[in-house]
Amino acid sequence: MPTAAEQPLTTRSMMLNLGPSHPSMHGVVRFILELDGETIVKADTEIGYLHRAFEKMSEQGNYLQVIPYTDRLNYVSPPINNQGYCMAVEKLMGITVPERGEYVRVICSEIARVVDHLTCVGAGAMELGAFTAFLYMMEAREELYDCLEAVTGARLTVSFGRIGGVKADLPEGFTALVKKAFAKTREVLVECDKLLTRNRIFFDRMRGVGYLSKERTLEYAIQGPFARANGVDWDLRRDQPYSIYPQLEFEVPVGDGCDTYDRYHVRMREMEQSMRMVEQCLFKIPKGPIGVDEHGRELTGADMVDAAKIGHTLQFQTAHAVVDPTLDGTGRGEIERVTNPDKHVLLPPKEQTYGNIEGLMNHFKLVMTGHGLHPPAGEAYGAVEGANGELGFYVVSDGTDRPYRVRCHSPCFMILAAMAEVLEGHMIADITPIFGMVNMIAGELDR
Repeated sequence: MPTAAEQPLTTRSMMLNLGPSHPSMHGVVRFILELDGETIVKADTEIGYLHRAFEKMSEQGNYLQVIPYTDRLNYVSPPINNQGYCMAVEKLMGITVPERGEYVRVICSEIARVVDHLTCVGAGAMELGAFTAFLYMMEAREELYDCLEAVTGARLTVSFGRIGGVKADLPEGFTALVKKAFAKTREVLVECDKLLTRNRIFFDRMRGVGYLSKERTLEYAIQGPFARANGVDWDLRRDQPYSIYPQLEFEVPVGDGCDTYDRYHVRMREMEQSMRMVEQCLFKIPKGPIGVDEHGRELTGADMVDAAKIGHTLQFQTAHAVVDPTLDGTGRGEIERVTNPDKHVLLPPKEQTYGNIEGLMNHFKLVMTGHGLHPPAGEAYGAVEGANGELGFYVVSDGTDRPYRVRCHSPCFMILAAMAEVLEGHMIADITPIFGMVNMIAGELDR
């Protein structure tokens, strides 16, 4: 009988749960790993930790009440989400957005795209130990959030989109604010390029890690920066153009490494292209009439409300209100430039809601249950190039004031479907850079 020393050695794999309670998993995803030592033999992905029933909730209220829910999908770049949903309903209703409104949409969306990429690259670098790059990128992000706040009145969940246009026009001094923010962002990108791109530790952790071939990328139907880094030359803004993108000149960065390092590179290059588009928009944006008496007495929204309560409304016919994008209103004159004038669709400016009975009735008819928008029975799909790929909204109308069905095409979903294939054969430590450059936003993934 063989002794213990003579017994043949046997090995077996180990099962490991990584996440959701793990710093690099952000509390929203779980990888079930089968390990041979520290090598991943098999991986399974479990999602759903941030499921909030977006699609079902969208069927509970009217069409306008869906817009704040879209903010909570990709909560890093919500103006893009707003635009995608509004485009679907506009297609359903046959509504055309004024050209200036389309310009404002694209300006906000591209600024938000830069914010999204800064967050992805900065957080991904931080998880590899490059904390300085993270701080630099967050500093630039704050200046870009200042720009979004000046237009929308909020920094994160903006609810800026409107069916037929946007909530408000660009404020005075916006171009100078954007120039300052872009100068800072470009300075940060140059500095972070020096810190990261040729850094031996960063390069070794990223190059050749997370490989997925172009063919497999297409089979998984992956789009966005992840796909373009894998050699898929596809961008909805160029190849399935919408809004005013055909009027803009821009390049679509494409990689050929099919790895995590190229996903970093593509995002870095896309940020410059987005800033280039915004600068073109600010130069080309049509002015158009504002439709109010600019020589009238200036009032604040609060003054208008107080005066209307005691019946003093005649002065509002020619007065020009002093407003901001948050509480005082949207600007009775300016809103005509950026939204479709159809009263069956557009919420009136607060100056009209508070200042005359017609505006109050118009607002009432749009927000009360059983009233509101009544798109004809049918279906429509609106898609935009989100920060992670094609973000689409499929809307079905039964002719009532509530959507019969809202379905969201989430770009993160296909990437997470491929994660098992991407992870297998790598070390546990490789999960951090791979997952960091996926830029998974759980609100968009789980919906």
